[in-house]
Amino acid sequence: MPHQFKREPLMPEEANRLASACKDTREKLLVWTLLDTGLRVTELAHLKKDNIDWQGHRLMIYGKGGPYGSKSKRRIIPLSDRIQPLIKGHFALHNTIGMTPRTIQNIVKDVANRARISRPVSPHVLRHTFAVAAVQKGISLPALQRLLGHDRLTTTEIYLNLSPEDVVREFRDKW
Repeated sequence: MPHQFKREPLMPEEANRLASACKDTREKLLVWTLLDTGLRVTELAHLKKDNIDWQGHRLMIYGKGGPYGSKSKRRIIPLSDRIQPLIKGHFALHNTIGMTPRTIQNIVKDVANRARISRPVSPHVLRHTFAVAAVQKGISLPALQRLLGHDRLTTTEIYLNLSPEDVVREFRDKW
């Protein structure tokens, strides 16, 4: 596999600062959804009311991949308690997210600046942050692979930038 650029996920304290720096419902919808679902920025930008299973509290995402880019790969993403009311409120009034991927990227960057996070923060960094948080909460790698929509486990492993302290803590907790 060719070399992949590793983006550093946010530390939990940075993720909390980012979430707290959101000043309105739109910013919360974008930042919190990215942090709690691991969606790709284009998946969030193309999210429609039809993608929401209201009874099951989950999203049906037709993501990257499939023959000739047909977006035929489907995956299910559960909605966290913190984003359910935001999704429900937004889609009660709108049929789509109503923003381009570039707009979402700019909003995430603005919120990160307000949160005084000095390194670059993008929607993809929030995807990495979701992946690391999921593993730290005990989600298995195969389950995380499905949540992220990866064909290969090796792709999922790229997202697991666990610090040496995280590895030692997990070993002590489980050994």
